[in-house]
Amino acid sequence: MQNIRNIAIIAHVDHGKTTLVDKILHFTNQFRDNDGTGDLILDNNDLERERGITIVSKNVAVKYKDVKINVIDTPGHADFGGEVERVLKMADGVVLLCDAFEGPMPQTRFVTQKALALGLKPIVVVNKVDKENCRPDEVYENVFDLFFSLDATEEQLEFPVLYGSSKQGWMSTDWKQPTEDFSPLLDAIIEHIPAAPQAEGTLQMQITSLDYSTFVGRIAIGRVERGTIKENQPISLVKRDGKIVKSRVKELQIFEGLGRLKVSEVKAGDICAVVGIEGFDIGDTIADFENPEQLEVIQIDEPTMNMLFTINNSPFFGKEGKLVTSRHIHDRLQKELEKNLALRVVPTESPDAWLVYGRGILHLSVLIETMRREGYELQVGQPQVIVKEIDGKKCEPVEVLVVDVPGDVSGKVIELVTQRKGELLIMEAKGEMQHLEFEIPSRGIIGLRNNILTATAGEAVMAHRLKGYEPWKGTIPGRLHGVLISLDKGTTTAYSIDKLQDRGKFFVEPGVEIYEGQILGEHIRDNDLTINIVKAKQLTNMRASGTDDNTRIAPAIKFSLEESMEYIQGDEYIEVTPQSIRLRKIYLTENERKVNKKV
Repeated sequence: MQNIRNIAIIAHVDHGKTTLVDKILHFTNQFRDNDGTGDLILDNNDLERERGITIVSKNVAVKYKDVKINVIDTPGHADFGGEVERVLKMADGVVLLCDAFEGPMPQTRFVTQKALALGLKPIVVVNKVDKENCRPDEVYENVFDLFFSLDATEEQLEFPVLYGSSKQGWMSTDWKQPTEDFSPLLDAIIEHIPAAPQAEGTLQMQITSLDYSTFVGRIAIGRVERGTIKENQPISLVKRDGKIVKSRVKELQIFEGLGRLKVSEVKAGDICAVVGIEGFDIGDTIADFENPEQLEVIQIDEPTMNMLFTINNSPFFGKEGKLVTSRHIHDRLQKELEKNLALRVVPTESPDAWLVYGRGILHLSVLIETMRREGYELQVGQPQVIVKEIDGKKCEPVEVLVVDVPGDVSGKVIELVTQRKGELLIMEAKGEMQHLEFEIPSRGIIGLRNNILTATAGEAVMAHRLKGYEPWKGTIPGRLHGVLISLDKGTTTAYSIDKLQDRGKFFVEPGVEIYEGQILGEHIRDNDLTINIVKAKQLTNMRASGTDDNTRIAPAIKFSLEESMEYIQGDEYIEVTPQSIRLRKIYLTENERKVNKKV
């Protein structure tokens, strides 16, 4: 009898999932003493390490007391919900991680709802009890209330709870009595999570994830639901639409530690990687050759936002990137669709532009950032929310926004959110912070984060999750200020920037190459202004103490990709290249802009 437990670890961003998995790997001696593993072992791509978030879910397997535990690390951000929805299919139970001070956050709720609906058995871990002013007992009650509000069953409500600190490497059933190691958590997993069921019968396995190897091509990863899969076995691949393709398994691998181990057969209940199958997609079923039976297709929530992706046609195209043509961008987007389930790509009337649908700004910005690092040049338009017609009414996505701020600035936050059609639902004290909950249209969240962080001197903690579609809330004010637009092509000079500083704030420094139509800064008024900052000082042979003032220039404002996406308006593009992010008008010359405004 094989003894296997399949668990997914779910939590809000920054509550310590990846650290917890690190400690489980170390505790079960997956490394030699001289291995310099560092921390955040599973967040292994550069973007995940830089941002400190998990973007792609990953599998590892550990052995403890002769039981194999398959651990699935999931993203905590609601924008990557597509990842979570598919990997939960591989699990029999979940470990829900909660911060001992913050408690269950909105995105914890999003993933927990999916897990409870699938009937998975939860174990709750209240993490970071070594933090100052933590409140583990209150958090435990909050989690119970959350489960109750999500219609958990009697059995799910009787969840075991553990307290501990992933960072310090201990878990205990009583937070006031620290233990030495992680064994209470692993014992609880073995005791409370049901063993993976061994269903007899013909083969059924759903592909829930994929990997790529330059040697063998695409690799299908999933859990064997029923029967046994063997090396060299002929199989039927049942596509999402019910079409059947015959194929053969070339090689099988199971997860062991951080790596994989080649095996000749895998029984029901275990998670494995299958090599040699062509043309599969996530959600397809690997079934018996002669009597194929399809498993229920993974249902993914609809995207809520779209952006226009187009080729880079600015005067600087091709200077910094290698992959610039429409064919390059089209092929890259199609490749992304294979593994990113929550993404949609729709062609437009122009052969050089596509509408890309995603879950939110972060979901789309990670795709753009990844493409940019791979050497692509492209331009993207303003993010737009997806509007639907329900029962003859125009409806838009509405989100629940949670903001924790110091009490003295909570008034500013409420004012900013209500300006964007937000409604305050809950306001309560949480330690020294004020806890605010709003309902706000998704349109209102675009560009809100910058304003709130500015108003609260960077002290606000924001999180939001999709609630659903509700009737259209009316117009929301956009950006309050106009922009400064370049009149000429050339190199910026300190002299010109200095003389124009009273016109607004600049996004560029002296000595930078710019082109006509590029956005150089923010105007102090609400209209756009065209300026020339490539003009140099006229040199004369006269010298006087009064005329040669030293230039004093305020530092340029630098936007990240997400901030740029939230900043631009409908008539503007972001030009994204491997080395720079520039803002520009869609129509570069003043004449074109006037003509198109009249139309």
